[in-house]
Amino acid sequence: MFYVLLFSSHFFVCETPFSFFIYSSTFNPIISSPPFSGVLCYYVFYVVTNRMIIVVTPTYKRMTRIADMLRMANTLSHVKDLHWIVIEDGNKTIPAVQDILDRTGLPYTYQAHKTALGYPRRGWYQRTMALKLIRSNTSQILGQDHQEGVVYFGDDDNSYDIRLFTDYIRNVKTLGIWAVGLVGGTVVEAPKVVDGKVTAFNVKWNPKRRFAVDMAGFAVNLKVVLNSDAVFGTSCKRGGGAPETCLLEDMGLEREDIEPFGYEKTKDREIFVWHTKTSTPNIVQSKKNQTKPVPPPDTFGYFVEV
Repeated sequence: MFYVLLFSSHFFVCETPFSFFIYSSTFNPIISSPPFSGVLCYYVFYVVTNRMIIVVTPTYKRMTRIADMLRMANTLSHVKDLHWIVIEDGNKTIPAVQDILDRTGLPYTYQAHKTALGYPRRGWYQRTMALKLIRSNTSQILGQDHQEGVVYFGDDDNSYDIRLFTDYIRNVKTLGIWAVGLVGGTVVEAPKVVDGKVTAFNVKWNPKRRFAVDMAGFAVNLKVVLNSDAVFGTSCKRGGGAPETCLLEDMGLEREDIEPFGYEKTKDREIFVWHTKTSTPNIVQSKKNQTKPVPPPDTFGYFVEV
């Protein structure tokens, strides 16, 4: 009969009885020679990749926001070991958004930071405040069960496959990059990978950027974030106006640091994140009393951000 003696980063499978058994999480086995002479044992080493995923989402008031947040919440609620940081572009948080966050069952942080003067109203300032929060409250965000993490900037109106988080983001050791659908004026943007290394980017817009990647197309290991003070500035000339290149360069990253994901197949590769945009619905307004301001549409007592 086989018995198992398990330690924090390895375990023994032996034919000699042992008095206790300890359970562990997922592992990748690598079997080597028996550790004890005269006893038939197999030493198995495994690598735990139970990193906390930290998702940063800037958000703002608009008619479609609650629908977008609901869709994203329904995805993230299926991902274990995830802390969701949501930063409101405003002077206060919104109860309806907090209700959505509560229902996910995830640990989260929800704060309000109105865009500061000089910043574009595109979530740059909110992401900056999130980075500062991560650096000043690392232990609270990681919790007691995690020593490592990965930071991902996920907008609230994208479409996400759960495997983006479980298969890609959680396994990022330094800088992970992958394909994004419906972005940059093309069907898909993706890194060009040769022999496992990113040599260029298959993009139409400004392909000469060092990191020609959409915000949804990368994640950074927490240790990289903590070892720098890089934030989103008020502009990014190096990126032609897009902030990704400036952020990653300011973190001290190089092309050689990129870990590409999802490129292994030669055809029918899957896209795990789509840069969808919820269009503003065409609401029919009353044409009465044109000399007076048009009142907001009637919501019949239901909460809609009109």
